[in-house]
Amino acid sequence: MTAGQADALQRLWPKWGLDIDGQRVVDLGELFGNDNPVVLEIGFGMGEATAQMAAADPGTNILAVDVHTPGQGNLLSLADRNGLNNVRVGNGDAIILLREMLAPDSLDGLRVYFPDPWPKKRHHKRRLIQPEFLSLAATRLKPGALVHCATDWEPYAEQMLEALTAHPDFENTQADGGFAPRPQFRPLTRFEGQGLDKGHVVNDLLFRRVER
Repeated sequence: MTAGQADALQRLWPKWGLDIDGQRVVDLGELFGNDNPVVLEIGFGMGEATAQMAAADPGTNILAVDVHTPGQGNLLSLADRNGLNNVRVGNGDAIILLREMLAPDSLDGLRVYFPDPWPKKRHHKRRLIQPEFLSLAATRLKPGALVHCATDWEPYAEQMLEALTAHPDFENTQADGGFAPRPQFRPLTRFEGQGLDKGHVVNDLLFRRVER
């Protein structure tokens, strides 16, 4: 961790940080200081893309969750430097956050960009986008909320598409039932650029939470 990241964590965590401890239900209006829509982002790396999206859409609040301490410090530093009041950083397990700390129908969107693909077959059960996770997420997403996933690991992309397509709480925004073009609001990240340079294919999935 750099000195700047450590300084940002120390200065800004009391104001913009959220410890995911499962001890309370979070009042998102109180957390952000307004009643703007809230999107949950799970796994944000060093936070560059999160900061860009927050700057481009100041009317949307982003609750960004990760366990990578240097990334937390970096995102807090970026938010502070760019005057981004619509970013909050959560430290801990997103499953605990969803299950224990968020109210039903409290989220307007979910973003999962480049999650760990767990490429070995025996580790596939560790992948985040699974039916059980989608069922949990659906309880916290408002009807109409957008679920946006992206990955450069094609077998995982196919699994994501299969799981989301089969789930009764979600519908594909693409008429052909396939992957979506990269939307303008998702910045091209450094990690993604490295993957593209290696010939990786990046797939986006855009699904909507439906009323049952």
